Amino acid sequence: MQLARVLGSVVATEKVEGLEGVRFLVIQPLDKALEPSGESVVAADAVEMAGPGELVYFVSSREAAEALPERFVPVDHAIVGIVDDVHIGESS
Repeated sequence: MQLARVLGSVVATEKVEGLEGVRFLVIQPLDKALEPSGESVVAADAVEMAGPGELVYFVSSREAAEALPERFVPVDHAIVGIVDDVHIGESS
């Protein structure tokens, strides 16, 4: 799992069977300091309530499809949680 910030939404007029009703959001992956890391990606919203500006965590690859109601769909990333708070401890 990795943290990301939701940047916006994607409008798709046609979707593959099994993805009807699934929202897609543009997310920016973040590093451990919550700074942008790499390129933004499109992720399916498996929690069905993430919105712009929210801190979320997402999964990639096969785990992304497993997070959706229809398990055999072509998605690379899926939002699986909304983050309330982050506590970063000092390393020993």
